[in-house]
Amino acid sequence: MNRRQALSLLAASVALANGACSAPPNARIYPFVQMPEAQAVGTFIHYASAFVRDGYAQGVLIGTVEGRPIKIEGNPLHPSSLGATDVFTQASVLQLWDPDRSATVRQALGSVAAGTAPQAASSWSAFDTAWRQRAAALESDSGRGLHLLTGPLTSPTQRALMERLLARFPQARWHVHDPVRNTAARDGMRLAFGRELASRLHLQRTRCVLALAVDPFSDGPGAVRHAMDWSTARGQGLADGRLPRLFAAEVAPGLFGARADERLALPPHRIEALLWRLARHWWAGLPAPSPAEGAEAVFEARVLRALQEAGPDALVVAGHGLSADAHALALALNQRLGAAGRTLDFIEPADAAPQAGTLAELARALQAGAVDTLVVLDSNPAYDAPGALDFAQALRGARLSVHAGLYADETAVRCHWHLPLSHAYESWGDARAHDGSATLLQPAIAPLYDSRSAIELLALLAGDEERQGQALVRRQWRRGGDEAAFESFWRESLRRGVVADSAFAAVAVPAARLPQRPPAAPASALVGVFAADTSVHDGRFANLGWLQELPRPMTKLTWDNALLLGPRTAARLGLATGDLVRVEAVGRSLDAPVWISERHAEDTATLPLGYGRTQAGQVGSGVGFDAYALQPAQGGLPALSLHPLGQRHAFAVTQHQLGQAGRDIVRSVRAGERLPARERPPSLYPEVSYPQHAWAMVIDLDACIGCNACTIACQAENNIPVVGKEEVARGREMHWIRVDRYDDAGARGRDTAFQPLPCMHCEKAPCELVCPVGATVHDSEGVNVQVYNRCIGTRFCSNNCPYKVRRFNFLQFTDATTETLQAQRNPDVTVRQRGVMEKCSYCLQRISRARHRAEATGEPIRDGDVVTACQAACPTRSIHFGDLNDPASDVVRLKTLPRHYALLGELGTQPRTTYLARVVQPTDAMD
Repeated sequence: MNRRQALSLLAASVALANGACSAPPNARIYPFVQMPEAQAVGTFIHYASAFVRDGYAQGVLIGTVEGRPIKIEGNPLHPSSLGATDVFTQASVLQLWDPDRSATVRQALGSVAAGTAPQAASSWSAFDTAWRQRAAALESDSGRGLHLLTGPLTSPTQRALMERLLARFPQARWHVHDPVRNTAARDGMRLAFGRELASRLHLQRTRCVLALAVDPFSDGPGAVRHAMDWSTARGQGLADGRLPRLFAAEVAPGLFGARADERLALPPHRIEALLWRLARHWWAGLPAPSPAEGAEAVFEARVLRALQEAGPDALVVAGHGLSADAHALALALNQRLGAAGRTLDFIEPADAAPQAGTLAELARALQAGAVDTLVVLDSNPAYDAPGALDFAQALRGARLSVHAGLYADETAVRCHWHLPLSHAYESWGDARAHDGSATLLQPAIAPLYDSRSAIELLALLAGDEERQGQALVRRQWRRGGDEAAFESFWRESLRRGVVADSAFAAVAVPAARLPQRPPAAPASALVGVFAADTSVHDGRFANLGWLQELPRPMTKLTWDNALLLGPRTAARLGLATGDLVRVEAVGRSLDAPVWISERHAEDTATLPLGYGRTQAGQVGSGVGFDAYALQPAQGGLPALSLHPLGQRHAFAVTQHQLGQAGRDIVRSVRAGERLPARERPPSLYPEVSYPQHAWAMVIDLDACIGCNACTIACQAENNIPVVGKEEVARGREMHWIRVDRYDDAGARGRDTAFQPLPCMHCEKAPCELVCPVGATVHDSEGVNVQVYNRCIGTRFCSNNCPYKVRRFNFLQFTDATTETLQAQRNPDVTVRQRGVMEKCSYCLQRISRARHRAEATGEPIRDGDVVTACQAACPTRSIHFGDLNDPASDVVRLKTLPRHYALLGELGTQPRTTYLARVVQPTDAMD
């Protein structure tokens, strides 16, 4: 053996000893067609793929360093993202590296009739052998007794393999379960048009939007696109003086309602009554619900006038908690306004499965003993099935049960077999977007564990001769026999992340049929509404600490869920925030803490889903209460009764004061007005020039919707640790950019406004003068940097910061032992230790990459070459970053606008991060 061979073997041994988790994928993958913000420097490469949630694709760029995916960006070519992301997409890279993911095949040691049984490690070959034997027996009876349960499927390859499987077993049954699916919306489509369709919204064309019990900025697979389209329309309106008007009637406060010009909190039956009264202005023959009074009548009059004025540019959207009749009536109203075909159109639903049964039908078959073999694919019904179905108990009725998923969850431990699935970023696959556009998924890394993708598992179950993921996807998309043309299509589709011209065409529909049953008031004094949590969704993200610690936009609550009540309802029941109550409904009960929201509808309680997990890993297990237990089997709004337990619950919140205390923190102007000029106070500090670059940020508060995407993107980019509930309760959260919420904004002093708050990078920085060791200083380009190896933890800088944006590592918050979590971290950002102060650095590592690229190419840094993590993630493009020394830069232009101001500018700190005031519309003039 020569010296070179010896060193090669030694290097490989060291890599394995240090937990080298995986190798590059064993098939050809293609980088994105154009690297974002010049990040193709060195080893930082992006690959286009998709993050799949609820069956639908969100186009992403997977940022990799030395073959490790460490950061997710939105794909600017994908119709569902246009380059932006949401909190779930940003946190998906942490899910990839989650050490609690299922790593091996497991098989029960004996019977599972008692509910759970010990499971031992097994292998895929052992399952393959067991399945071949089972499949032979099933084939002899045409598959009778075989049942399959999946979530919504939009993947063309998965659906083709499902059809192949059902052809092999003609008597088998396929069931679809989506725990947060709005079945009333699809029933409303059938009532209106006689068929199942999906709505595709075009908010960029709207002049008036009425949202009824729905939040278009956070609900559904098109939420990111809807927010961006609204921002586009808002920007056009600021330019031409025709701002689009938003109206929201909702139960619990949401992002859309916070940005609405007029918002009204109503229980579901009164929202439906509002819709019926509005519809009677176009169809006088409709039955009349109860008349409106007071604020409700004023709101109705303003909405009616705005809809009539907007005509075809109006849009009415109905959502959760409303009946199928209400959804059908909203569709008919859109048609009557002329909006159909302009602000919305109708397409075939990408996840339609008319041959599939429901979860309730599967539960009945299990209870009747009619299920011989059950295969559960990437679903967790033992946890998220409605409590009235008692699916965990029904699961015992299957003679053989197989579960496949990312985690050994509540369903996995009750099955005979558990099979680990690969993450979307480890797999070949495909999926469709909200508009039907197809995305080819390519892996950015080989599977970290002994797992298979969903399509590879379906191929095994179907007896397909082909078992390799890439070959299965290629077979699905191969058209014709021209190999060269297919290879060109394949390469281009992978590089761009979108299959060209694959969006669904609009479907022509007949005139909608009108319902004839106005809503009736509920018999109960208190009804329950179920909603997916804004951070853990339906519970599948419960083990991601980034999301658990992310403050909810409206409550600023972390590490918990709570039963939400309106103030008058709480007063009637004698309840206060933090009181524990026993909630009873549909013959079941649970204990939950109460959170009183001033903006919540009365006579209604909102129960957030996704908590109360028992098998969610080290992070998510035992957090919150399980609201699924109170869900009725057939949907609807259950009657609730609350019984105080005389106990208190401690919440961990990040913002305790929702008012500005009379200070101009969030400023507002009417359209066309200018903020009053304020003189810069004198300073004893000398002026400093920055001849090369002078980096600055401008945040447009008129565009911000408070979605928190910037916060989670910053956490992923900058290796920000999770501290846990107890530390958050002590005020020790570590986020470098927080999104404050104020409820006394606007000209009327009663609007909700959000304000992202990173480090201000003050030119006259109060933090710098008090640091005894010079750990916080300005660099040559005006960025306030933190030199971590100088910091001795005095915290003088934090005490002297008027914006309170500096964070201190009170404990060793960073996990320094778990190998997979270390692999996720950005190597260009220092990992901080206990006793060190940290804060926003304007993503200095990205500035450095752009500088290195400019030096290598000889080209100057252009405006847009540096995009911060928060800026890249923002779905409304409210964050702008650039060079003040570039007179053509975006930030220079924005700083000249009449809405521009510096936060607490009267202190003379001269912050480099500044704001644009919100623009408010006078609604009273419509009366």
